[in-house]
Amino acid sequence: PEVINGRTHKATVVDLSPWVEYEFRVVASNSVGIGEPSRPSALLKTKAAVPAVAPTNIGGGGGSRSELVITWEPVSEELQNGEGFGYLVMFRPLGSTTWTKAVVASVESSKYVYRNESITPLSPFEVKVGVYNNEGEGTLSSISIIYSGEDEPQMAPAGASALSVSAAAVEVSWLPIPWNRHTGRVLGYEVR
Repeated sequence: PEVINGRTHKATVVDLSPWVEYEFRVVASNSVGIGEPSRPSALLKTKAAVPAVAPTNIGGGGGSRSELVITWEPVSEELQNGEGFGYLVMFRPLGSTTWTKAVVASVESSKYVYRNESITPLSPFEVKVGVYNNEGEGTLSSISIIYSGEDEPQMAPAGASALSVSAAAVEVSWLPIPWNRHTGRVLGYEVR
């Protein structure tokens, strides 16, 4: 804080973080210099407040069929601003007007998985993640677009053929499965 008049014996310290323990020392100064600081005061915790910082790096996707996986970067302890901290996860299918809301009460959480058989594979969802504590609900992140999980491929590769290349090896080839809006891209094949 700024230098205080020598006749003043108290000061208000502002712009402290909520729900943080502080200790204070006082230093006297004059035209010659600055003296030794006082012994530290007892620890004093500021009052709790509604969280002011939303989670960052909202992402997700993947997962199994009929799942929407949502991930975020957890909010650090010094920004939780009080007890009872948790996350509010809100999502809706792209184009919908109604938000589904879920509460994740664990401070360490960085993931929420919504399971529902009615979710079609690779469906886009609008997602935002917020925070809360015992003082109330805080800030929400900006909206991110996340896709639900893919489905397993619905067709077998076509055009499978085999060619003997030596006494101990056979070369197997096939036509790739095309990308499909509902099943996504094929990540690999298994030769049996």
